[in-house]
Amino acid sequence: MAPLISIIIPNRNGEATIGLCLEAAYRSSYSPFEVIVVDDCSEDLSVAVIERFPCRLVRLDRHSGAAAARNAGAAESRGEILFFTDADCLLEPEAIAIAAAAVSRHGPDAVVGGTYTPEPYDADFFSRFQSVFIHYSETKHTDAADYAAGHAMVIAARAFRRSGGFSEGFLPVAEDVEFSHRLRRAGHRIVIEPRLRIRHVFGFSLYRSLRNAAFKSMYWTVYSIRNRDVFADSGTASTELKANLAFCFAVSVLLLVAATSGNVLFLYLTALPVAANVTVGRGLIAAFFKGGGAVFGVAATAYYLFVFPLAVGAGVLAGVVRHLIPSRCLQKGG
Repeated sequence: MAPLISIIIPNRNGEATIGLCLEAAYRSSYSPFEVIVVDDCSEDLSVAVIERFPCRLVRLDRHSGAAAARNAGAAESRGEILFFTDADCLLEPEAIAIAAAAVSRHGPDAVVGGTYTPEPYDADFFSRFQSVFIHYSETKHTDAADYAAGHAMVIAARAFRRSGGFSEGFLPVAEDVEFSHRLRRAGHRIVIEPRLRIRHVFGFSLYRSLRNAAFKSMYWTVYSIRNRDVFADSGTASTELKANLAFCFAVSVLLLVAATSGNVLFLYLTALPVAANVTVGRGLIAAFFKGGGAVFGVAATAYYLFVFPLAVGAGVLAGVVRHLIPSRCLQKGG
């Protein structure tokens, strides 16, 4: 018999997307499955939307975060396999069947991760950029991935309970990365199944795209410093993105020197880091063109090379400051 799969969805003020999420889940071609939605003290009409569906609703008595919500959903689950996703994610109809097959193929000690579809739910430029960027970054290393993202993480229920679940006192993002790293240290293998896809609802504008990049980069930097893997090629915190940041900084320095010295040689020299950046990021750039055509590819490449790293750099700087300030306070207190 096919194993029962428990789809676990944390929700916090997801009124705009949770209905779409549940509609997509119930269009699944797989059987049997159950859906558990954990509402993290939403202040909108999320609960009213959730109650229209035949899912199990778990309501937390205080705002506790996505990690606690996922753990609460797992505690209420009956399935042999747990499938974690988010309230702004739309499962493809075959996603659960692909997840079940992947667990069967790789064994109960493997953690299976999925990814976004290259084409998002939204039609805007910045949402497509984000979806292509994440899809490419998360599917580069399939057999020995660094982490499985919480938007599509599949794990045997027994392995999840042995692991202790997600760390609830962790950072507001990257709890799935920390959990994956802890599972790897315990002997689990993280594998990415590129066919296991969800369609994400972004609703990004320029501001929201840059704010998201800065926010995620800040907390990822804090975690990477703690974990001592700042230069690791880790999913969206990829070697390409880190090189992109370094090359953008080099271009900025050369432009500043050219402006202050009046020497146009430094202006011409900016071509070198730009060319190097394009060479390192050629796989992602090719994905932009494949995912949206020539016009989108040119625009996305320009945004990635010259604008996106500014927000990432601001986030990295903020992350370094957040990491250093507590240490200094502790030293003064001691």
